[in-house]
Amino acid sequence: WLQSGLHSQLAGLKTLLLNVSRAVTRDLLITFSPKEGPSTLNTTEEGKTGKIHLPREIFQSLSSQTVRVVVTVLNIQQLGMFKEVNQTAQVLDNTVVGITVGESSISGLQDPVQLTFAHRQLPHGVTPQCVFWDPSKGTPSAGLGVGPGTGAVPSTHICAPVPAAGQAGGWHSSGCATQPRDEGTVCSCNHLTFFTLLLNPALDNSTARALVAVATAGCGVSMAFSILTIAFCIFIRCRFRFEETVRINLGLHVNLVGSLLLLNLAFLLNSGLSGRTHPRTCRVLGGFTHYCLLCCFTWTALEGCQLYLLFVKVLGIYIHHYLAKLCLLGWGFPVLVVGVAGVIGSYGEHIIWTTDHQVIAHLCWITSKHLLVHYITNCGYFGLIFLFNMAVFGVVTQKSCSLQDTGAVQGYRKPWKVALVAAGLFCLLGATWAPTFLIYGTSSMPVLYLFTILNSLQGIFIFIWLVVLYYPKTKETTGSLSYIIRHDKTTTGSQD
Repeated sequence: WLQSGLHSQLAGLKTLLLNVSRAVTRDLLITFSPKEGPSTLNTTEEGKTGKIHLPREIFQSLSSQTVRVVVTVLNIQQLGMFKEVNQTAQVLDNTVVGITVGESSISGLQDPVQLTFAHRQLPHGVTPQCVFWDPSKGTPSAGLGVGPGTGAVPSTHICAPVPAAGQAGGWHSSGCATQPRDEGTVCSCNHLTFFTLLLNPALDNSTARALVAVATAGCGVSMAFSILTIAFCIFIRCRFRFEETVRINLGLHVNLVGSLLLLNLAFLLNSGLSGRTHPRTCRVLGGFTHYCLLCCFTWTALEGCQLYLLFVKVLGIYIHHYLAKLCLLGWGFPVLVVGVAGVIGSYGEHIIWTTDHQVIAHLCWITSKHLLVHYITNCGYFGLIFLFNMAVFGVVTQKSCSLQDTGAVQGYRKPWKVALVAAGLFCLLGATWAPTFLIYGTSSMPVLYLFTILNSLQGIFIFIWLVVLYYPKTKETTGSLSYIIRHDKTTTGSQD
């Protein structure tokens, strides 16, 4: 029943061609490995051999007496093929296996084709997923792609099929079942095409539930302290109504804490309502959550700008209706960003999965099709803000230490108070969001816990910082930032 077998081995591409009779009485078994490609015999290293099981149903249903079977093993890293836009999962060994039988499309198999991808024990927090290349998914990719049922069969020179560059495509799991086993992962699919095993970073169920519980409880507590912080700032503003610097600073703090309050409220609404909302309502809720997050980032940037003006540009700073203009920027700029993102349809349902394919939560957020919006407006935007604020924090720390050395400021002599004020200022400038850049893959679970706890309790940190910094003022007038600024102005003026 097996008439011939020919091989082709090029850089990153290994092909096996077989002529199989339709009268075959048993299933066809082919082995493959990323290094040696496909073979009808097991000539690869033990324990590292993948298997392809083609049911005889495929051949018996064909009209021709002999059919050509082509099995191709590709290294997509070497070839630059099968690149999906915004792909976060890794391809196992950068290996894609293509199977074609005859010239026609084959799908809807009752007895599915089975591919066993051999691998060692996967790291904790990674979930394997059997997928195939779907040319109708996504946007045009930078590389090359072949979809199911293309009838792409090599010529007599046994060259791999090469579709036109820029062909659209992406990975899809429809029609494929994933069965993790000790020796590898078995993919059972009801059609023939190009297959691979994706390694998706994911959370296990217990960790995911714990993170959701911590975030929900922390957001509730943070909302309560945010309200207390706003009330406290209003009280201090009334008490120091003749100190313009303090009034502006407290006005900034009120707006930042207000944006945190809205962000925590948006998260609680999202986690409680998103799974049962109408698609249009979910889009609105996703846009509102994104708006609150951008407001929080923007007010963090404005806090850094204010510190820069106070500590670096000490003299000659006066802007008419300064706080009102800051409010227009802090609350208005995110409206433009969210408006543009909404027009292009960026918001909708976002599903978070566990490693065992269970749904943790349905969130109304930026959809997976528009991850570029997330990377630009959230990651990129905050990255620039964080770099600027950390530079400002370094300048402020250096200038405060120089004043300490000269003995000009006595209120910060207590080490615990120095540490607490510095930590509060660090938090105010957005440091609690920084761990997000360390969250990647499966080795970042402790960082994920740290990120969740710090941000869900950010309202408490700011409240404690403000109380220590501004209250009481009767005996420790020199303990405020306003005193340092006034002293710095005096020193600078005398030097001039």
